[in-house]
Amino acid sequence: MDYKSDKPCRLLRMNEQLAHGGVLRKDALVSDFGITSKTAQRDIESLRLYLSETSQGDLRYDRKNDCYRLERVNGGGLGEAEVFAVCKILIESRAFNKAEFEELLNKLLAPLSQEQRKPVETRIGNERVNYLPLNHGKPLINTLWTLANLVTEQRLTRIWYVRQDKTPKDHVVKPVGIMFSEFYFYLIAWMANDSKDFYTVFRVDRIMDIEEKNDRFAVPYADKFNEAEFRKRVQFMYTGKLKRVKFIYRGSSVEAVLDKLPTAQVIQRNDDGTFTMSAESYGGGIDMWLKSQGTWVEILEL
Repeated sequence: MDYKSDKPCRLLRMNEQLAHGGVLRKDALVSDFGITSKTAQRDIESLRLYLSETSQGDLRYDRKNDCYRLERVNGGGLGEAEVFAVCKILIESRAFNKAEFEELLNKLLAPLSQEQRKPVETRIGNERVNYLPLNHGKPLINTLWTLANLVTEQRLTRIWYVRQDKTPKDHVVKPVGIMFSEFYFYLIAWMANDSKDFYTVFRVDRIMDIEEKNDRFAVPYADKFNEAEFRKRVQFMYTGKLKRVKFIYRGSSVEAVLDKLPTAQVIQRNDDGTFTMSAESYGGGIDMWLKSQGTWVEILEL
């Protein structure tokens, strides 16, 4: 049976397209299915009735873009409160340039009904207009996806990288992970020549070009990169050998230290109300954080 000539099959295809965040355009339906404009309109109305009766949402005509969009109701996706929360995180991250930020924001808002969207847009309106992207201004989404695929495929990769001092250099690396921290995305990798016995961190926005090599690399299961464990032990994305530090904390909020240093442990509470603590960390990032605390922290072992 030709699905193009069978109405139930056409409706299934149309519904699938909407479920994946797409829209319906009458002229595209006419072209794709080889049907008349009237038949396309009848299909749309049948699908609208089905979606409404099954409480999946309202199929509404977008006059500006000449298409039909599915505006979901309760339980069909993110609600306005959830979209608002994600929008706030996106705004505060400052991770994307203005164009990518707007595209992501619009896609978050698109599934909401007009009644749901309006209060969200009102609550983020000022921050949206005054969104301040980072100075590099580079689009990152496609680069992140390319790197993520290289990580999954365990493929040797050559990157052209510009260091903080503006010096360009190419590296052949074994990419093992992608992370986000303090406004920036990072590629975590081993150097292909094994010149370092710890991970190297590259800021994604400083990667100028990527060349996929034919060779793959293998990592024993026991040595697989674990983003969660790495995040616990790295500060400011400074890497190096794993070390243990010991310090006295004189503040009242131990919780703030435990949130900042997930590997931190309270060794003992001292008689003067201070806390002796320890933590594990890669490289010198933890040194910077401890020293930035001034008189609140006394370093015992570093």
